[in-house]
Amino acid sequence: MELSTSGLLSNYMYFRSKLEPSTKLLVLLKANGYGHGAVELAAMLQQAGADYLAVALPVEGVELRKAGISLPILVLTAGTDSYEEIIKYRLEPGIPNMYSLTKIRKILRQEGIENYPVHIKLDTGMHRLGFMKSELGLLCDTLQRAPEVRVKSIYSHLAAAEDPREDGFTLGQISLFDEGAARLTKALGYKPMYHILNSAGIERFTEYQYDMVRLGIGIYGISCLPGVELSPVASLKCKILQIKELKPEDGTIGYGRWGNVAAGGTKIATIPVGYADGIDRRLGRGNATFSVCGKRVPTIGNICMDMCMLDVTGTDAKVGDVVTIFGDDPTASELATILGTIPYEVMTSLPRRVDRVVVK
Repeated sequence: MELSTSGLLSNYMYFRSKLEPSTKLLVLLKANGYGHGAVELAAMLQQAGADYLAVALPVEGVELRKAGISLPILVLTAGTDSYEEIIKYRLEPGIPNMYSLTKIRKILRQEGIENYPVHIKLDTGMHRLGFMKSELGLLCDTLQRAPEVRVKSIYSHLAAAEDPREDGFTLGQISLFDEGAARLTKALGYKPMYHILNSAGIERFTEYQYDMVRLGIGIYGISCLPGVELSPVASLKCKILQIKELKPEDGTIGYGRWGNVAAGGTKIATIPVGYADGIDRRLGRGNATFSVCGKRVPTIGNICMDMCMLDVTGTDAKVGDVVTIFGDDPTASELATILGTIPYEVMTSLPRRVDRVVVK
């Protein structure tokens, strides 16, 4: 997988241009940077000027710290049993409920630590994690007598910011967030940062950028707006391992004999990627086309664990030629459409055994 520095910076500047100079920009690197390679991207983003990073799990934040990343790191799903590690590696946990707040306060007291940075998550309608409106009274009372922590930010998450049909719901979420954040701020006696916008929110509800925004899928080249062409950061490529010229009497191709040789013969190329590399089996049997020397060619037969075959009949493809699985052509979005899913799933399906290489 090639990671384009110029593509990342182009996308970063597109979203940065929508923000006020004082608005902080947080970039999400959870799930190994949406499958791209969190460590590699974190280094680029730190140099680009990002204000914050966010991960889903403590182990992801620890990996970044061990790689030398010094930016503040918000752990969105801190869990219930990793607070010692969070503190050790200077990570900042999201606090979605009283159990989590009680647990981290206890550990901080044991360590003799006060004013440790935490982020309070409000549930404004996503109903996944966060304090409900009915819980804010107890939360306010608890925080007023909790010297162990200092609330760095108050945040929530939009459920459908990309969908114009749900704008009424989205605005309702923002209104509920305003109400809850103001109530908490009054109880605290100081003003934490506010943030609610995700990538789609930055593009469609820019006026609600508050103190910080959270840039996720957008940094990787996916926009929710028609006509906006962002740059794919990742290009998954490999080289042809072998070429075979098959005749009808040679039979079939691949597992289950699903690949058929054409009456006039079929030229196939075997490439060293399969479903263990994130190439979904549903892309086999001609359902997807990849790019070989600038020409799109279909898969043939079933996708194997470590390899798959392409029908390169009529091309001059040869061993060693580069094949693009996704990038500029085809795009991850195109493969996602074939699979009936979203680009997030295509990207995050790539395991760590796929090398990540930073290019200009």
